Amino acid sequence: MKSKDFISKIGLKLIVAVGIITIVIISAFSYFSIQAQSDVLLSQAEIQANKLSETIKNSTHSSMLQNKREEIHTIINAISQETSIREIRVLNKEGRIMFSSQNDLIGKMVDKQAESCYACHTADKPLERLPINERVRVYKIHPDSSRILGVINPIYNDKSCWNADCHAHPKEQKVLGVLDVKMDLTDVDRQISNSEFRFIIFAIIAIVALSFIIGFFVRKWIGKPVKELVTATNQVSTGNLNYTIKSLGKDELGILAMSFNNMTKKLAEARMQLFQSDKMASLGRLAAGVAHEINNPLTGVLTYSSFLLKRTKGNPEVQEDLQVIVRETKRSREIVKSLLDFARQSVPKKQHADINEIIEQAISVINNQLSLKQIKLEKNLESNLPQVTVDTNQVQQVFINLIVNASDAIGKDGGTIKISSSSISLSSFGTSQIKRAICPKRHDLMDNEIKIDGLPTVKVKINSNGEEGLMNLDPVYGKHRHHFGIEIKKGKSVQVSCPKCNTSLISDDKKCPKCNSTIFSFEIPSQGMFEACTNSDCGWEKWAEEDDAGKKEFVEVKISDNGCGIEKEDLAKIFEPFYSTKGQSGTGLGLAVIWGIIDNHNGTINVDSEIGRGTTFKIRLPI
Repeated sequence: MKSKDFISKIGLKLIVAVGIITIVIISAFSYFSIQAQSDVLLSQAEIQANKLSETIKNSTHSSMLQNKREEIHTIINAISQETSIREIRVLNKEGRIMFSSQNDLIGKMVDKQAESCYACHTADKPLERLPINERVRVYKIHPDSSRILGVINPIYNDKSCWNADCHAHPKEQKVLGVLDVKMDLTDVDRQISNSEFRFIIFAIIAIVALSFIIGFFVRKWIGKPVKELVTATNQVSTGNLNYTIKSLGKDELGILAMSFNNMTKKLAEARMQLFQSDKMASLGRLAAGVAHEINNPLTGVLTYSSFLLKRTKGNPEVQEDLQVIVRETKRSREIVKSLLDFARQSVPKKQHADINEIIEQAISVINNQLSLKQIKLEKNLESNLPQVTVDTNQVQQVFINLIVNASDAIGKDGGTIKISSSSISLSSFGTSQIKRAICPKRHDLMDNEIKIDGLPTVKVKINSNGEEGLMNLDPVYGKHRHHFGIEIKKGKSVQVSCPKCNTSLISDDKKCPKCNSTIFSFEIPSQGMFEACTNSDCGWEKWAEEDDAGKKEFVEVKISDNGCGIEKEDLAKIFEPFYSTKGQSGTGLGLAVIWGIIDNHNGTINVDSEIGRGTTFKIRLPI
């Protein structure tokens, strides 16, 4: 994949956008958290320093009043031994150091312009009273040194001071000096640094973790569905209207996928209808041509031969020849008529109908014919059958043709025809028929030459141990009456491909859930994908579209006779056009027409027959 295409992906854009927002939010949170914690630690240090300053002032108050300097020095030096205390000093109002934990500084004047004294002195003015919040200062001696917290605690002139015996201060003097305590903030800065490090690590971990989590859900909820939709549109653009998107959930993308599936299904149906209409239009034009080119000459031959037959009553030999001409001309006309019936099959004009009523109408048409042949008709029609959506005229034609065929099979000696109807519910597995199959390059896989139980099979090419041949799959879902063109060793898998373009039908990303062998698949237009195991002994098959539909309701009609039956080798061919078991008396188009009508109604027709015992045709029409 090109980097430009990768960058243009919507999933990546969302991940980057959300990632940036996450980084900004977590960074801001971490920054303000660090600042807040730093302020808290510094505030605690200030409170501690103020308390210490008050403690020192109270401890030295009595010694100050009695002017016991050595005692004051002792107290200050003792307290300054604390590791966090950098310096303790007492300054008079002019800024001279009177007491200090550093003896060499005693008696010196402080630099009033220095950073540590900015709050106490302005220009050359003497010390003034300071608010509590202005007594604290934080500074560095030089840029590389640790920070220092200085707390100034003014020593005010109270009554005990101006009344003391040791020395006297004017009552008007407000401030005698200040107690200056300096504390080293190395430990506080270390805690702040540790907090900053922890927050940075937390921010990095949180950003990475959130990026992965966001990436996972964006890929799951957006990336994969969008990719599936893109794949589906690409499949449709190549002509694969049978491609369906698996359920993507109930969100907007899931609804879009459902709409896409409905759209492609309707497009596939429209394409099939268009194809069928095209096909039937071509057949109609052919039929019209046949009718015009053949029927007119046949009519002329029949007319003149019939006329000559009347004029040659006295010539038996000529009459015999003319009778052959008349008979064969009439048979040719029937063949043309049957061909026209076959060619005129079109999309049925369906409407709701009662199947029993259609059967009764068909029986009424041929009832007299059955009576003349001494054929008994037994009906077993289930009452209150659900209505079916059919073309009444076409389905009636099916029943008439089948009953006529049954009477022909019985012959002149009489017999019995049984007609029954019932409502049944069947699972797709074992009953649904594959009527169309195509490879990924849209080549037709149906084989009308080799049939199983009279049904066209699905033909694929197989390769096993270097030997190549064809395999005809049973078109009934769930039945495994396959025909193998080559010998397959027991338990061995085969390579499966299209016999026309050699495109592999193997699904590389899937395994058989039953035996873990590879599987192959092909498309059934407008009805999903059909999958099967390549292991000849496994027999696993899956037709998801049919399985998801669940059980299906059908009206089943059986037409049985006790006639001569059909040879086993003929059963696979009886639905082929122009194939007849009646010899010269049949056109071979009746069952082909029936097959087309039932197929156009999405129904199925099956036949069971036994020589000398009779034949049963079984028709199932979906409710």
